[in-house]
Amino acid sequence: MKRSENRSEARQLVILTGLSGAGKSTILKAFEDLGFYCVDNLPVDLIPTFSELHRHGDREIKRAALLVDVREGAQIEKLPRIVRELRREQAVSLVFVESSEVALLRRFSETRRPHPLGKDSPIRETLKREVELLAPIRKIADTIIDTTKFNVHELRNFISTRFLRAGRAPLMIAVVSFGYRYGVPADSDLVFDVRFLPNPHFIPRLQKYSGMDRRVARYIHSFPETGQFLKRIESLLNYLIPLYVREGKSYLTIALGCTGGRHRSVALAADVRAALERRGYTAKTVNRDIDK
Repeated sequence: MKRSENRSEARQLVILTGLSGAGKSTILKAFEDLGFYCVDNLPVDLIPTFSELHRHGDREIKRAALLVDVREGAQIEKLPRIVRELRREQAVSLVFVESSEVALLRRFSETRRPHPLGKDSPIRETLKREVELLAPIRKIADTIIDTTKFNVHELRNFISTRFLRAGRAPLMIAVVSFGYRYGVPADSDLVFDVRFLPNPHFIPRLQKYSGMDRRVARYIHSFPETGQFLKRIESLLNYLIPLYVREGKSYLTIALGCTGGRHRSVALAADVRAALERRGYTAKTVNRDIDK
């Protein structure tokens, strides 16, 4: 009996669902590439049977991922009850995939695919109906993935980090440098103004270079305020990011701005990204205005 329990505990079952057009199929393929046994569009009523076979079967299928969505029609409304019942028997991860309305409208327009809920209504109305239908499922999800800002490679990396790799935080972080003269990035979660530092733009020998150049970075780091700022921002992020992870946030945008977005913000964005990676976070740098 003990051997059977250990074998069951070692197994991993993921139920994947969410909005049409949000990237569920891409995520399911990522699970498949990680060695998960994947089933697309499994009837909701068969999930308990599959779970039982997965939990007690002798086959070497330790990790499985099931994709269910509104293609099931009204049957999808049974999913919250089924998940609650399964959780009494084994560890089940419910992953809900979504995206912004703007992104979904664009994707349906580009692919010209009909929405599973029907072709007769405008796509915007159909999407709103789907959001309402899936709201009870979203409420009990263990992980909510907003794919609006992910590209395919980042999405696959997130799935790998969240469900397979140990010691990595399941959050993709973008550190964005920008120039205030061009506006603050609309999708920023945290914004830091670094215009308090001396501007290399006014140093003739540095003006033509960006913050990616070692000479510019050396100049910016020559001021004690730079080191103090980086120390404080790293401390703040070390406090905040685990809270974002706990709340299920999948993508965080940290924006650093200077006047033109070429020097100070670029150099400091690289420093912040390096600090995050030292802490085990997955981060990338986006220098929005470096060429303006």
